[in-house]
Amino acid sequence: MLLEIRHLTQYHYAVPVRASVMELWAQPQKSPQQRLISFELEVEPTAQLFSYVDAFGNAVYHFDVPQPHDRLAIESRAAVETEPHAPLPERLDMGEWDRMRSEFVKGECFDFLHPHGFAVQTPALAEFVAKRGLDGLRTQDPLTAVLALNQALYEAFDYEAGVTGADSPIDHALEGGRGVCQDFAHIMIAICRSWGIPARYVSGYLFTDRSEGGDRSDPDATHAWVEVYLPSLRWVGLDPTNNVVAGERHVVVAVGRDYGDVPPSRGVFKGDAENELMVAVSVRRARAAAAEPEFMRLARPAFANAAVRRRALAALHQQQLEQQQQQQQ
Repeated sequence: MLLEIRHLTQYHYAVPVRASVMELWAQPQKSPQQRLISFELEVEPTAQLFSYVDAFGNAVYHFDVPQPHDRLAIESRAAVETEPHAPLPERLDMGEWDRMRSEFVKGECFDFLHPHGFAVQTPALAEFVAKRGLDGLRTQDPLTAVLALNQALYEAFDYEAGVTGADSPIDHALEGGRGVCQDFAHIMIAICRSWGIPARYVSGYLFTDRSEGGDRSDPDATHAWVEVYLPSLRWVGLDPTNNVVAGERHVVVAVGRDYGDVPPSRGVFKGDAENELMVAVSVRRARAAAAEPEFMRLARPAFANAAVRRRALAALHQQQLEQQQQQQQ
């Protein structure tokens, strides 16, 4: 599946701030199931972009705007080709529990076995697990158990944007019985880790066919789900928001212990000003297959030069038409 992704983030300040420093987790990953064809990142005011790879293997971009500004706009565009994932077996043998307790798994997945940040044990979570008898799922093999947990969380919560925030603890969703993908992912991660199953938070996008429906998550927003480590299968993606196994409609951007490790953007500014955040996301099927090799463009002059880029593209298109006409003659 060939997908085009556009993600626009804008910060508006009531009065100009003196400077801003930002970090971005925006570039889709490369993997056997996910080919990154192109990625572009633009910032206004124009800034020099730097990058590094974090402790979890994610590409992170960072920049600073040292001059006064009352608006900061960040736009990322990506083309990604995803492949169908191999089907899961019906079940695993019960020995998988012992394999997860091996020293190798404990060392390899140390960061994803312990409570952290938003994915922690709380009295409200303990009450939720006990009330629904979720610990009883551990009498089954680990794969069957996590698939059943995925469904149980889907059935237990309503999806409703706006009732929780990016910094909301899981208790808000547990007490209200509703929330968004981030909340459901944190709850599932906390439960899986309490069972001794390594689990990590996945930040990315989900392609939703609006004509077919079926997904509860907002098609115009980022998405989050869970990956659990099963030694016989390695990392397996589960989406408790929609009660599905992660597949070719899921685009992975970054993985971490929880949302706090991999927010789409994070930063600070110097100044005393009220600020307003606007985010727009679009995930669409590409119109045609991409034939270009993989490439990456960064730090081009952003939105102010949109008209210049349109004229350049129009000129290039006209040149291609003229070449085609000459070849036909």
